[in-house]
Amino acid sequence: MPILIASLVAGLVFGFGLLLSGMANPARVLGFLDLAGRWDPSLALVMAGAVGVGSLAFAFAARRRVSLLGAPMQLPSARRIDRRLALGSVAFGIGWGLVGFCPGPALVALGAGEHKALVFMLAMVAGMGLFEWLERRRNTVAFAAPPTPVESDA
Repeated sequence: MPILIASLVAGLVFGFGLLLSGMANPARVLGFLDLAGRWDPSLALVMAGAVGVGSLAFAFAARRRVSLLGAPMQLPSARRIDRRLALGSVAFGIGWGLVGFCPGPALVALGAGEHKALVFMLAMVAGMGLFEWLERRRNTVAFAAPPTPVESDA
């Protein structure tokens, strides 16, 4: 139960921070991304602060085996930048640049009654479903493929 309460509090603090910083406002985000027009640099400070806090938190967590609440520590182990990561990052960036939302701020905006956030969330869920379907299909094909014959020396 303490983990659920801590998760709720963390989510509320995160959502409040997104509202306070303007990250849940797609016009502000698009203004930040508009480098050739009327660029709004204010979100750069928000991002720098988030990266700083996140870096400190990961450095602290890397030295622990369990969380402060006693749950096992589950930090990402992948360190390699591969094609799938790069393509996913590009897709994320394009979506963010087109509509001014990413998942966290979209949830906050949806809770605030922003109709555009609903369209974004539906498109995001559809994209996640498509990815899951493609992954299952890819894994099924990989496991269904006949084994490659091995030549013998005899």
